[in-house]
Amino acid sequence: MLQPIKTIEILQNQPDQSFKAGDVIFETGQKGHVMYGVIEGELEVHINDHAIETILPGDIFGVGALVHQDELRTTTVIAKTDCKLACLDREHFLFAVQQTPMFALQVMKSYSDRFRRLKDIVTL
Repeated sequence: MLQPIKTIEILQNQPDQSFKAGDVIFETGQKGHVMYGVIEGELEVHINDHAIETILPGDIFGVGALVHQDELRTTTVIAKTDCKLACLDREHFLFAVQQTPMFALQVMKSYSDRFRRLKDIVTL
């Protein structure tokens, strides 16, 4: 049986960007044009200046910008350490979803997991 392709494997074939610790990747209220996959480093997700989650290598984030393309970012993401991130724009995202159903399922799972963790934080 073939192993399903991991989301980060698809993203590693895309252009990447490097960020230094403390760099803001994107801020709440900005228009989003890409999603990201973490190749190296750690990042923090902030809501109202509160860190709510740490994103690790292999994780993806910023998917909402591609799914809800006319809405603004709802979080701020800041590099906790020096990072290397892969970027995927909407056109390539749609292609990956159409050509690799497992990619679509993994993106949905990541999005759902993040929502569940946020729900747990809010209900504490």
